[in-house]
Amino acid sequence: MDAKNIVLDTLKKAGEPLSAGQIAEKSGLDRKEVDKAMKTLKDEEQIVSPKRCYWTPKA
Repeated sequence: MDAKNIVLDTLKKAGEPLSAGQIAEKSGLDRKEVDKAMKTLKDEEQIVSPKRCYWTPKA
């Protein structure tokens, strides 16, 4: 599974908005990998930010 799918899966399992640091901690990925995957997910509009610096999967 690539980093993008791991990040999306981690967000779905969490059930609450997470910061990039929390995603890295829960998924076991390096923070730089998480940031890169999140940029792609944002561009594809698969994740949204309900509050500053926190992300959740798009409903």
